[in-house]
Amino acid sequence: MRLLLMSDTHLPKRARELPAALLAELPRADVVIHAGDWVDEATLDLLESRSARVLGVYGNNDGPGLRARLPEVARAELEGLRFGVVHETGEARGRERRCAARFPDLDVLVFGHSHIPWDTTAPGGPRLLNPGSPTDRRRRPHCTYMTARVTARDGLTEVELHRLPPRTGTGAARG
Repeated sequence: MRLLLMSDTHLPKRARELPAALLAELPRADVVIHAGDWVDEATLDLLESRSARVLGVYGNNDGPGLRARLPEVARAELEGLRFGVVHETGEARGRERRCAARFPDLDVLVFGHSHIPWDTTAPGGPRLLNPGSPTDRRRRPHCTYMTARVTARDGLTEVELHRLPPRTGTGAARG
């Protein structure tokens, strides 16, 4: 099973559209995971229309429409691994300990909010993945997203952080 992970798309405030390279990944993904801060419902509609399955949550910048359609925390079992998705996990210091305490039943937790990619494993707790943002790099050199594979035999493998080229004003359409 192929996963596509993203967060903090902030459309149309941080960019007009999702990057073409990210959109090209949609048909290859069995599950698209979005860790919140969509900002507009059109992005959710787009992902739902082009994806086999979307697992998403709302973030702190998401309004009532998105909050009505998405949970604060999402959970799913994928190929026997217990996944969770949440937008905020607090400051970096102590994150592994906090997440292990809050989500002791998970194998993998995907989160967002900081726009900073993250890949660690909490001692006695879940693997923590933040794909960064495909549209707002903040203090990072690149906008990013992640892909991964999950199988019942091997678990989570091939976790890859993808760095996007700088925006030039051209790209794929939003819908």
